[in-house]
Amino acid sequence: MPVFKKIHYAWIVVGITCLVLLTSAGVRSTPGILMVPLEEEFHWSRATIGFAVSINLLLYGCIGPFAAAVMERFGIRRSVLIALTLVGLGVASTSMMRYPWQLILMWGVLVGVGTGFLATVLSATIAARWFTARRGLAVGILSGGASTGQLIFLPVMANVTAAFGWRTTVLAIAGVLCMVIPLVALIMRDRPQDIGLAPYGETGTPEPVKPPQGNPIALAFGALGTAVRNRDIWLIGSTYFVCGASTNGLIGTHLIPACIDHGMTEVAGAALLATMGFFNFIGTTCSGWLADRFDNRHLLFAYYGLRGLSLLYLPFSFVDFYTMTFFAVFYGLDWFATVAPTVRLVTDKVGREKGGMVYGWVFMCHQLGGASAAFFGGLFRESFGGYTQAFMISGTLCLIAAVAVLFIGGGRRAATPAVAAA
Repeated sequence: MPVFKKIHYAWIVVGITCLVLLTSAGVRSTPGILMVPLEEEFHWSRATIGFAVSINLLLYGCIGPFAAAVMERFGIRRSVLIALTLVGLGVASTSMMRYPWQLILMWGVLVGVGTGFLATVLSATIAARWFTARRGLAVGILSGGASTGQLIFLPVMANVTAAFGWRTTVLAIAGVLCMVIPLVALIMRDRPQDIGLAPYGETGTPEPVKPPQGNPIALAFGALGTAVRNRDIWLIGSTYFVCGASTNGLIGTHLIPACIDHGMTEVAGAALLATMGFFNFIGTTCSGWLADRFDNRHLLFAYYGLRGLSLLYLPFSFVDFYTMTFFAVFYGLDWFATVAPTVRLVTDKVGREKGGMVYGWVFMCHQLGGASAAFFGGLFRESFGGYTQAFMISGTLCLIAAVAVLFIGGGRRAATPAVAAA
């Protein structure tokens, strides 16, 4: 008990948020498993399925700034509970679908909106509210939770789908969501001041914080007004567009189908994504630690550059499972590594109060990139019979993004309260 009392409640909140993000990541990684079974059962093209996924990714990103505003106005706990319920309904309903429009409505719209509340915008809001010191590490751990979800869910879902069918898989995921909901209700708290604490790393007596009043939509667009007047936010957003295109949109959606095209099994493709998830957890956590200590622009330069090289290598790595494993390790270390330095840069540019909402708009750029790549990746596959062109274009864009981040101004960090010595 004495040891438990020494743990700042911020880390408890990080723990339950990790569980939420882990579960959400399991939901979001499902399309790669379902694409081929849906194609075989319903005879839908990959472009059609990819369109539903692109709607999901688009809403997942577009809801971000409004999700942050809703969290500011009505609280994190209430917002997360509603989002988990919405995702559970969407996933469970998918088991009864028969037509493409139902996939678009249930998986594209319902799951897209719900998971939009459970995205990195949630990580940014938690980090901004609960941490002054170790903010980058907190974001790194939370991002690692998402990669752990991929690591845990992908191989399990692939094997369940192979053994019992895709409907059993989606119902099992819905069941997991139902188990997470009561834990969030019991453990999650909105702000440290609500339980008499200051944010982690601050000294002094905490003062009560009143949530902003007014329409959440107006709050979100007010944050957008701040963002569009900032040149650096434009640069961060445009490079984050490339980030989304080269991760969730292309690799997250199309790597397993690409592996199947090259003679691998669906389970082997899922194992590669799970391997990425394992090394992504390492890379993301280390990136959070580095983001607290080094110039975040230089970190992003390295991350985008290495990702670009790995994607240019990918078309030549389908020789066998071992060369693909090398790609999975190299790419996995870099997958979510961009999140922590991006969140820190945004918060440094606009301050803590608007950081979550502005990051929501930046994250929208990320998901616009993801939605574009999910759709055009499938279209390239239909047009050219493979994904080589999509991988090469994505790798080239990453190299361009690596150079672009160096033009983000160093500037001064937004003022923050006194920080206790680490």
